[in-house]
Amino acid sequence: MDVRQLEYFREVAETGSFSRAANRIRIAQSALSRQVMLLEAELRCELFERHARGVQPTWYGQVLIRRARSALLEIGRAQEEIAALRDGRMGQASIGTVVNPGTNLVPQAVAEVKRAHPDILVRVEMDYSRPLVARLLDGQLDLVIGRIMDPDGGIELEFEPLADEPHSVIVRGDHPLAGRGRLRHADLAPYGWILPPPDSVLRTRLESMFLERGLQGPRNVVETSSLPVTINLLRVSDLLTALPVEAVAPYVQARQLAVLPLELGVGMESFGIIRRRGHLLSPAAQRVLEALRAVAGRIYGRAARR
Repeated sequence: MDVRQLEYFREVAETGSFSRAANRIRIAQSALSRQVMLLEAELRCELFERHARGVQPTWYGQVLIRRARSALLEIGRAQEEIAALRDGRMGQASIGTVVNPGTNLVPQAVAEVKRAHPDILVRVEMDYSRPLVARLLDGQLDLVIGRIMDPDGGIELEFEPLADEPHSVIVRGDHPLAGRGRLRHADLAPYGWILPPPDSVLRTRLESMFLERGLQGPRNVVETSSLPVTINLLRVSDLLTALPVEAVAPYVQARQLAVLPLELGVGMESFGIIRRRGHLLSPAAQRVLEALRAVAGRIYGRAARR
């Protein structure tokens, strides 16, 4: 398949219209249509269904757009890496991380990489595992430190387990519950909560935890996936949240936040290093992977499986 044809196909799929795609890439609509027809002839299938408002990918088109995006991203990144090597640089690496390793493992690993290779550009994204893994499969990320939540995508991924992630109830340092010697789950009921979005696994497990103990789930809720927002909300309110202690350790040590003496009974599966199976990492991404494994061995007391 011709790379330009794939680019044209992607534009039509993303705009939902041959005319809008032609305007966007500044070619004649007839020329664009001809290139897509040639691609359909080569693949021996129809890639688009025509309707009154434009076009939408057929099942064949949906398969191709997913692979085409990844292929075009890889071609673009190859061009960037070659340009970087020509200029005497080592290129770039893009990694995604969930909250806990994003506060200790990832910063330490990136710092090690930058000390040894200051010319490497490292991009870091923090999010939940599911969207990060989706971006990994699309080729937008080189590595993810998180969990494989969808078994269907597991065959395309390699997972190196690092550590478990139990959660505790975190509050501000002088919260009314912080000075209590013993707590029950019912003692949490009067207070509001900072919770992750409804589609997250942690949110579901927290709601199940309340139901299993015969308690009503929190109604006074702030929803956010941002750790800085969560921390600053905790510091100025009586709200509660569930986080790994490691994620807020500096604030607990400074007595700005406190960990309640309660076995919450909520945790997440082991997180680890996730990468695409059979995918050859760039030199820059390989350096980041090596640093992650080395730092993980020091933090969690065991080296990641190679």
